[in-house]
Amino acid sequence: MKKVITKLFVFLFIFSTNAYSTNDLYEKIDLFGEVLEKIKKDYVDDVDQAEIMDSAINGVLQSLDPYSAYMSPELFKEMQTDTRGEFGGLGIEIGMEAGVVKVISPIDDTPAAKAGIKAGDYIVKIGKEQVQGKSLLEAVKLMRGPVGTSIDLTIRRKDVKKPLEFKIVRKIIEVQSVSSKIIGDEKDVGYIRLKSFNENSDKQFLKSVKEFEKKPKIKGYVLDLRNNPGGLLTQAINITDFFLEDGEIVSTKGRKVSETRKFFARKGDEVKGKPIIVLINNGSASASEIFAGALKDHKRAIILGENSYGKGSVQSIIPLTNGGGMRLTISKYYLPSGKSISEVGVTPDIQVEAEGDDFLINSDKDNQLDYAIKLFKS
Repeated sequence: MKKVITKLFVFLFIFSTNAYSTNDLYEKIDLFGEVLEKIKKDYVDDVDQAEIMDSAINGVLQSLDPYSAYMSPELFKEMQTDTRGEFGGLGIEIGMEAGVVKVISPIDDTPAAKAGIKAGDYIVKIGKEQVQGKSLLEAVKLMRGPVGTSIDLTIRRKDVKKPLEFKIVRKIIEVQSVSSKIIGDEKDVGYIRLKSFNENSDKQFLKSVKEFEKKPKIKGYVLDLRNNPGGLLTQAINITDFFLEDGEIVSTKGRKVSETRKFFARKGDEVKGKPIIVLINNGSASASEIFAGALKDHKRAIILGENSYGKGSVQSIIPLTNGGGMRLTISKYYLPSGKSISEVGVTPDIQVEAEGDDFLINSDKDNQLDYAIKLFKS
């Protein structure tokens, strides 16, 4: 037991050797051993000490930031499994905030979005399971299940006193990341909705742009990234590059030299300098914030809507010797201005709060898009 505890705490406190002397470190190791023995001897119920160890490890990782987490061998294997249609999802991107699972964004046209789940909602119960105290990945596991089966979510929502309950049927989540149409009274504004940054988003996006550019009446673009939870960094860079002639798009900085990089635009603006308005909200995260932040810093677009989520970090999946793994933050994103978006997000140039119900369900009542269209008239 002593050997196991020592190994655990060498891991747990390896980050802290600068803050603690060697004696302080070993005092902490001894203290943990004492606590573990007290639990084993005096706690009201029998406990699985292996589960306690897992919780201790996960607690250390979650204390670092909301996105770092430990995966047991079982969970790690499950997360790596190609489900091939056997398992369905709800269509939400989630994160952790103060130990509670928070909805970053519901993805368009998925069960969660159709049920009425909103960005900023807190998931307090999954079925009959309380979420408090569980890791992010444990919550994800609870929400997964066979296609066609239902799950009950209990939600806490800002400015709503009572908890909200939703029954959602799991489906295979296949996101068509780009949709487009012509808008405006004169049908002279190109509207492109980008739902996520997946591996084919840049090709779909560029195809829409080129179709619009064939139309002589098009005088500008509205690029809608509301409730876009992000995705691949490479896609964020590629799509941002469509609208810039030169300059930095984003940089990443980490402790390792290999994690410190800068990415620059190549010459060529696909829309030849036409005005751009980018719509964002609290559900715009990660790659969406890179895109919006870069265009804002280069004064290439007007950013309109609400402050974005503030997810400005990069995670790596690291296998562990026990067959498990951990997700660890290894670097942060920085905008061309040098500002980090972590916990801050991108502030719009024009603040317009969404009115009424979800704009994606009823596009005829979209005050943010209406505001953007009016700007093209002025």
